[in-house]
Amino acid sequence: MRTEYEKMTAGERYRPQDPELEQLALRSKEFQYRFNEEKDSAKRKAIIKEWFGSTGHKVSMKPNLVCDYGLNIHLGENFYSNWNMTMLDVCPIRIGDNALFGPNCQLLTPLHPLDPAERNSGIEYGAPITIGDNFWAGGGVTILPGVTLGDNVVVGAGSVVTKSFGDNVVLAGNPARIIREIPVKD
Repeated sequence: MRTEYEKMTAGERYRPQDPELEQLALRSKEFQYRFNEEKDSAKRKAIIKEWFGSTGHKVSMKPNLVCDYGLNIHLGENFYSNWNMTMLDVCPIRIGDNALFGPNCQLLTPLHPLDPAERNSGIEYGAPITIGDNFWAGGGVTILPGVTLGDNVVVGAGSVVTKSFGDNVVLAGNPARIIREIPVKD
């Protein structure tokens, strides 16, 4: 029998009121409080390395940071996020090397049933987010559940990414669409 945590991270329907999930969420809230109150960037980096599933060596994040569990977040080398990052990680969030996020960005993996009776029962599910290397998101970008973005992707400020895109593109809008391709240099 699968645990609610295993169901959750696999994108299956799960009950967030499960005691194990409540304990993991409480753990995350304690890390969140420590991180957001810490003024020293080196100490914030140490908190992230203890809190998240995995990170590269060079990670820089400004407060305020919000996430569900932290354990399901995996950051590559040279990760940077500006003020007010939200990473709701009921499913894995995987980000490659050299990622830059402007202020007020959101990575959202949770989903809720459309059927009102099922939704009101408290059942939830989610879909992972995967982002390749050399990513740049302008301020206020939102990436929705199930999105995969390739390498060398730029997302314009205020965009809402609702579907997956491949490598070497600039995205903008709501919903985000390709507005330009990035030439590949030899």
